[in-house]
Amino acid sequence: MKKDGEIKLLREERRKGVTQKLAAARTGMSERTARKYERAGKLPSQMKKPRTHRTRENPFSLDWPWVEEQLQRDSALQTKTLFALLCQAFPGRYQQGQLRTLQRHVQAWRVRHGPEQEVMFPQEHIPGRMAQSDFTSMNSLGVTIAGTQFPHLVYHLVLTYSNVEAVRVCFSESFEALAEGLEACLWQIGGVPEWHRTDNLSAAVRDLDREGMHEFTQNYRAVLAHYGMQPSANTAGCANQNGDVEQSHFRFKQAVDQALRVRGTRDFGSRCDYEHFLGELVRQRNLTRTQRFAADRAALKPLPEAPLDFTREVTVRVSRFSLIRVLNNHYSVPSRLIGASLKVRIRSEILDLYHGQAHVLTLPRLTGRNQRRIDYRHLIWSLVRKPGAFAAYCYRDELFPTTTFRRAYDALLAATPTKADREYLRLLHLAASTSETEIDRAIGRLMDDQRIPTLETVRELVTSPAPTSVPKIGKAAINLRDYDALIPSWSSHA
Repeated sequence: MKKDGEIKLLREERRKGVTQKLAAARTGMSERTARKYERAGKLPSQMKKPRTHRTRENPFSLDWPWVEEQLQRDSALQTKTLFALLCQAFPGRYQQGQLRTLQRHVQAWRVRHGPEQEVMFPQEHIPGRMAQSDFTSMNSLGVTIAGTQFPHLVYHLVLTYSNVEAVRVCFSESFEALAEGLEACLWQIGGVPEWHRTDNLSAAVRDLDREGMHEFTQNYRAVLAHYGMQPSANTAGCANQNGDVEQSHFRFKQAVDQALRVRGTRDFGSRCDYEHFLGELVRQRNLTRTQRFAADRAALKPLPEAPLDFTREVTVRVSRFSLIRVLNNHYSVPSRLIGASLKVRIRSEILDLYHGQAHVLTLPRLTGRNQRRIDYRHLIWSLVRKPGAFAAYCYRDELFPTTTFRRAYDALLAATPTKADREYLRLLHLAASTSETEIDRAIGRLMDDQRIPTLETVRELVTSPAPTSVPKIGKAAINLRDYDALIPSWSSHA
């Protein structure tokens, strides 16, 4: 079978007036072949007819009606599943290498008789029109801070036209994390798009209203109003509508993984070092998007004069248990605040407590619901006066700041059961008054020496630390012969 190019060359020679015999010789074919294609007036590809016969017997002809019946019943059945059922029903009839043959038959059936599939419609992106954002978990990358696992999320924002991105480390998908992440990313980019699309986060989107439209929370609308953006959200269960940021999640985490492999270690000295690492990686990735970002930047609206100071504020009253309840979580506060009404400014990672205009306390924020954070320093002054309350205290486990303190209590309980609670509370009081680290270290030394960690023994170790050995410094041996050897050389120069 000749190729189209050879016949085209033959025709070119004939147009020059060359005889058929000479043209055939110049193109490397026989005169008979040249005559055949000239009479047909077609190229070889045009003369080729599709094959209508099989070159080999169909190994699934006996069982194909059953396969077709299963596909008609449920078109989502995978070919591997059907092949496994055939092998189970007819042992020895089929070999593993025939799976690909069955896959071709099933694919051909789906093309001719399969159900209609969902069509994706590529969208035209306009500079400065929209940014998409979402949270993504980074735990699969195995990042550690000072040797300790660092479970965290990343808030990820992408401009849909240029794909310029910005990120912020966070620890939950709360409204505060969304608001602070959006603010931080907008200030990194240096402008504000017209629209902001997010996933169906409960922090931003309520259930659909009667007309099937999204209802955005009041707080979320307030944040967008501060920046002059319009809200948008994808349909529930349709992540492809937020496709730019979803695809960017995968690419970004892939880039982080590769950068960590090049770095040679996934451990960082501090969270600040890790955030700097991510920031530099994002900067490098954005350098490849400068041309389209120029169009984006020209269309972006300017940032406001200042970011939001805080996003949400609630008022709580300190209970007689010296506790406050914020967003379904309990926190202890100093007992001097009992009965006071406090304003709590909620941020993504901390709670700022105010009495009137005075700032009184900052607490790390808990994630989830029905959690508790009880600081023994807030309660120990009352507990030492009421040691009997310790045994049945509902948050007693929170009063063991470290494993060493728990071991100390167990040792006291075994040695003096009736005095264990009082003695342990005195140890906690000492830790709150001095240094928890020093008390922990002293208890550990006593436990290693199999001694009971009473208040007296611990205080003795803390106030009288073990003397450190001072190295002895001997007299240096000086060899004067080295100096004598220099005298002749000085004399000769003189």
